[in-house]
Amino acid sequence: MQKLAQLITKIIDFVYSPFQKYIPKDIFRYAACGGGNMVLDWVLYFVMYNFVVGHQLVYLTVPFVHSELCLTPHIASLCIVFPITLLTGFWLNKYVTFTQSTLHGARQLGRYIMIVGVNLAVNYFGLKLLVEHFAWYPTPSKICITLLTVVISFMGQKYFSFRR
Repeated sequence: MQKLAQLITKIIDFVYSPFQKYIPKDIFRYAACGGGNMVLDWVLYFVMYNFVVGHQLVYLTVPFVHSELCLTPHIASLCIVFPITLLTGFWLNKYVTFTQSTLHGARQLGRYIMIVGVNLAVNYFGLKLLVEHFAWYPTPSKICITLLTVVISFMGQKYFSFRR
């Protein structure tokens, strides 16, 4: 995995060279890694919503309570995609973007999960608002909300999760 991180870093830094006068390296790396993870998120969300969940309500049985939970298709898709992009995003931030952090990996992961939790709440309530109240399509709604959370995420990751 370290070799993959080094390869990704070399590619990003090669692409970065013409932009070095205009953008700090950590912001460029964050944008490249975050952008890649964001596109992965959008593609997975589109696939889950359209082909896995298939625009259908998802019913889950809650253990020990003998109750059923009903998820709308856009929220079910979010729940499926979230753990995947959580892990890829953490890995990219830890090994490519914020490599200078001296915090222990478990502490980084805990802090990363807190910041992502805030973003998850913004995603959840944003999807509820845009899809259910404003009747927007789910995929464009998800894209708009993700663009909003980019700023929250960068500041939180740089100054909290992966600080030096």
